Amino acid sequence: MQHRLLGASGLLVSPICLGTMTFGTPVGEQDAIRLTHSAIDMGINFIDTANAYEGYSRYLGSPGGIAEEIVGKAIRDRRDRVIVATKVAAPVGSGPQDRGLSAVHILRELDRSLRRLQIETIDLYIIHWPDKHVPLEVTLRAIETAVFQGKIRYFGASNHSAWQLCEMLWLADRGQLPRVISSQIPLSLLRRELHNDLQFCQKHSIGVTPYQSLQGGLLTGKYRRGQPAPVDSRAAEKPEWVWKQDGPLFDRLEAVAALAAEAGVPMSQYALAWTLAQPAISSLIVGVKKLEQLQSAIAAADIVIPAEHLSKLDAICPPPWHQPDPIRGIL
Repeated sequence: MQHRLLGASGLLVSPICLGTMTFGTPVGEQDAIRLTHSAIDMGINFIDTANAYEGYSRYLGSPGGIAEEIVGKAIRDRRDRVIVATKVAAPVGSGPQDRGLSAVHILRELDRSLRRLQIETIDLYIIHWPDKHVPLEVTLRAIETAVFQGKIRYFGASNHSAWQLCEMLWLADRGQLPRVISSQIPLSLLRRELHNDLQFCQKHSIGVTPYQSLQGGLLTGKYRRGQPAPVDSRAAEKPEWVWKQDGPLFDRLEAVAALAAEAGVPMSQYALAWTLAQPAISSLIVGVKKLEQLQSAIAAADIVIPAEHLSKLDAICPPPWHQPDPIRGIL
C-alpha cells in the first residue's frame, strides 16, 4: 500500500485504517486480536478506536473501554508498527463530568485510555463530537496540557464541520495552541453532505479520515431489493445502525452496482476507491468482522475509478450544493 500523509503531522498512514467500533460484540476479544495482527501484517499501520467503543453493546452513557482494552492487548508487542488514534467526548457514564470536552473530562479520560491501551503516548487524540457547552479554547488548552505532558502527539476532530475546524485553526494561531491535523467525518457515495468541506481541509492541510464509507454495509452489494437482510449483516444484527431500505435507496444501490460491474470490481471496493479518490483523504476507517473483508478493503486502495464514471456517480448520488463562480465559471 502507498502511504499517505496525515494532514500536516508528517505521519505516514496506510490508506485503510482499522476501525474497532465492533470490537467486543460482535467481534470477540480473541477474534479482534487476530484481525488486528492480520491487519498489521498486511501493511495497515493505522488503528482507530475510542474510549466509548464496546461493539453492539454500546448505549448512550455506557462505560465503554472494551475496544481500547482489546487494542492494547493486540499491539502490546507491535507498538512501534502502528499509529494509534482514540477519542474523547462521548458519554461514558451518567455523571455530570462523564461526557464532553471540559478539561476535567479530557484529562481524566486521557489517563484512562492510556491505561487501557497500555501505551505511554497516544499518536492522535480526537475530540469525538462538538460540545456546545464548553468554549473551544478551553478544550484546546486541555489538549495543550496533554501535549506538554507527553501523553499525546497530535490531535484531531471528529464530526466537526469546516467552520468549526476553521475556529480551531484561528484559536491555535491566536493563542499558539496545538493545531488540528485531522478530521473524521461520515462520507460515502450515499452520504455527501460534508463533501464540500474536503476542499477546506485540503487547503489547510487537515487530513480527512472518513468513516461509514460503505454506509453500514449498504454499499457492499449484500442487500437486494425484495430480499431479507443476510443473517450476518449489520442490518440483521443491529438494525438501528443501518438506514431504512426503500425503493429510492435501492435505485441508487443498483445503479452504483451496475457501474462497479462495468469497471470489473466488487461494489464494496468500488465504493471505497471512490472515497479514497476524493480531496484531502488520508485514510478510510473500515470496520470488519472477517479477514476476507479486511483483504477486500486493502485491495480497494489500488483501484482507480474510470474518469467517465465520476459524472455518472454524481447524477446517481448528487453532491451537496456548491457555490457557483459567475466570474470564472463553476469549478
